[in-house]
Amino acid sequence: MQRIALILATAFYLFGLSGMLSKVEAQTLEDAEALSSFEEIVPIFATASRNEIPALVESIANLEDPRKKPFLENMLEGRIYFTREEERVVKAIRVDDQFQISDALSGEDLGLVATRAVARVSVNNSLRRGIRLLLAGIDLEHEDPEIRLSAVEYMVDQAAAESHEQLIQLQIREDDQSVIQAIEEGLALVDLSSEDASRRSRALDKLTGNLNNAIRNTIARMAENDPDPEIQAQAQQALFSIQSKVELYGYVQTLFFGLSLGSVLLLAAIGLAITFGVMGVINMAHGELIMLGAYTTYVVQQTFPNSIEASLFIAIPAAFVVSGSFGIAIERGIIRFLYGRPLETLLATFGISLILQQLVRTVFSPQNRQVSNPQWMSGQWQFNEVLALTYNRLYILIFCLILFALLLLILKKTRLGIEVRAVSQNRSMAKAIGVRSGWVDALTFGLGSGIAGIAGVALSQLTNVGPNLGQAYIVDSFMVVVFGGVGNLWGTFYGAFILGISNKIMEPWAGAVVAKILILVFIILFIQRQPRGLFPQKGRGLED
Repeated sequence: MQRIALILATAFYLFGLSGMLSKVEAQTLEDAEALSSFEEIVPIFATASRNEIPALVESIANLEDPRKKPFLENMLEGRIYFTREEERVVKAIRVDDQFQISDALSGEDLGLVATRAVARVSVNNSLRRGIRLLLAGIDLEHEDPEIRLSAVEYMVDQAAAESHEQLIQLQIREDDQSVIQAIEEGLALVDLSSEDASRRSRALDKLTGNLNNAIRNTIARMAENDPDPEIQAQAQQALFSIQSKVELYGYVQTLFFGLSLGSVLLLAAIGLAITFGVMGVINMAHGELIMLGAYTTYVVQQTFPNSIEASLFIAIPAAFVVSGSFGIAIERGIIRFLYGRPLETLLATFGISLILQQLVRTVFSPQNRQVSNPQWMSGQWQFNEVLALTYNRLYILIFCLILFALLLLILKKTRLGIEVRAVSQNRSMAKAIGVRSGWVDALTFGLGSGIAGIAGVALSQLTNVGPNLGQAYIVDSFMVVVFGGVGNLWGTFYGAFILGISNKIMEPWAGAVVAKILILVFIILFIQRQPRGLFPQKGRGLED
C-alpha cells in the first residue's frame, strides 16, 4: 500500500509540474507577443525553450527595427548563441577551437571564448523554413525590385499558403511588372490547392505553360490525383503544354552547347588551317602551341595576382607572341628543310610536341594548373527556369567570331594576307612575280601558331591547364580542317560548327565516346566521296 501511495503521489506531482510548466510556457509566449522592442525580445532567447523560440522569432520579424534581418540571418546560419554564465545572447563564429563572440544587441566585440562557454540557440528544420519565409516577407518591403522579386519567387517555390495575405498586400502597391507577374503566379499556385474547383480551374488557365518547378510539380500531381475529372483533364493539358516548352528549351540548350563546342574546335583548328593549307605541313605540335598559350595565361595571372579581371586582356597578346615566336622558330629551324616531305614533317613535329610537353613538365611540373575565371566570366545567364547559358562559354563563342572576322580582314586587306593567298594557290607563280615565299612561310606559320596560343587562352577558361592539354584537341583540329576543306577558312568555320552541333545532338542518346566515333566514321565516308572537303581550295596550282 505504501508503494502504491508513493507512485500515486509521484504521478500527481509530475502532472502538476507539467501543468505548471505549460502555464509558464504559455505565459512566456504571451509575454513575447506583448514585447515591442528588439532589446526586450532578444535576451529571452537565452532562457527560452525549444517550443518558445518560433514565437520569439516571429515577434522579431514583426518589429520595425533594421537589426531584425541580420539577426534572423545569423540565426538561420546557426550563429546565435548565449553565454552559459551570464545568459547573454551573442553572435558566435568558430575560430579553430574557440568562438569569436559579439553582443547580439549592440554588436560589441566580446573576444574569444572556449566552446563550452556558450550554447547555441536551438533551430530545427521547421524553424529554418519559417525563418526563410519571414526573411522573404521582410524583403517584400525592400526598395530594390530585384530583391522583392527574389522574395516572391522564394515564396512561390515554397508554395507557402501562409504568405497569401502578404502577397496580396504587395500586389496592391507594387509597380514593377516582373514582381507583379511573380505575385500573380504565387497567388495562382496557392489557388491550385483550393477546395473550390472553379479556383483551381482559373489557376490552371493562368499557369499553363509556366516553367516554374514548384508550379510544374503541383500541376503534375493534379494531373494524376485531382478529385474532379474535368480539372484533372485540364491539368493534363497544362502539363503537356509545359513539357512541350521544356523540350523546346532543351533543344535550345543543346544548340548552345553545340555552338560552344564548335567555337572551341574553330579556335583550335583555325591556326592549323592556315599552316596546313598554305604550307602543306602536317604540324603534330599544333596542340602544344595551344598548350603554351594556356600556360601563358597562367603565368600572367601569377605575375599579376591582383588583376584577375584584366588578366585575359594581357594574356591574349602575350600568348600570341609566345606561341607565334615558338612557331617561327620551329619553321625556321626545322620545317623549312622538310618541305615536300610530309612523312618527315609529321615525324619531326611529333618529336617537337614531345619536347614541348617535357619542357612544360620541367618548368611547371606535371601537375595541372588552375587558371581563375574573371568575375565577368563567372556564373550564368538564367534565361528561364530550364534554360541557362554559362557566361564563359558565351564569351568564348563571341570571342571566336571576333577573332575569325579579324583573321579574314587580315587575309583579305593586308599585303601579308594577299601574299599568303597567292602562295597557297600557286607557290611557283607567286615566286615568279617576286613573292618571297620563305618569308611568307615563316610569318604564316607564326600567325597560325599565334592563333593557336590565343585558343589556349580561351581553353584555359574551360578546363585545367596541363602538359597534355593540346593532345585532346589535335585530332579534332585535323578532322575540322580536312572536313571543311584544306586551306579554306570558311570551310573550317562551317566544319567546326557542324561537327560541334552534331556531336552534342548525338551525345544524349549515344554517349560522348560513341558520338565521337560516329563523327569520325562520318568524316571518313564523306572524304571518300569528296576528298577535298566541303569547300575545296581553288587555284591553278591546286587543280594540276
